[in-house]
Amino acid sequence: MKRLFALLTAAAVFVSPLALATPATDSLLAKYKADGVTKIDAAKAKSDWTKEAKAEDGETISCSTCHGTDFSKPGKHRKTHKVIDPMSPRVNADRFTDEKKIEKWLKRNCNDTWGRECTSQEKADILTFLLAQ
Repeated sequence: MKRLFALLTAAAVFVSPLALATPATDSLLAKYKADGVTKIDAAKAKSDWTKEAKAEDGETISCSTCHGTDFSKPGKHRKTHKVIDPMSPRVNADRFTDEKKIEKWLKRNCNDTWGRECTSQEKADILTFLLAQ
């Protein structure tokens, strides 16, 4: 019995990001796969999260500039100083429940941070990375 419990606990650790998926995230990930994404790379997204780029105003920014790296804590917009709710679905259960909002914010934040829209690959990677937080 102890062995079964240990096995189930270990399995839960590996699938925990999937447990935080929502119908909205499942739908978007299926869409990205239909767009040609074959392998989702959350480790790449983790690296991209802190990848710096020049904003329109010349400042160097990254996703972490506003959202931080502790996803259980609120972030703050670098210009408006508006508080951004925590990114972690463990802390903010409503975070990834609306497909349109997810797409809207991925589009807006990719444009603001990297000066372009994210590819389907980048969206799949980032979304999977954030679901694991």
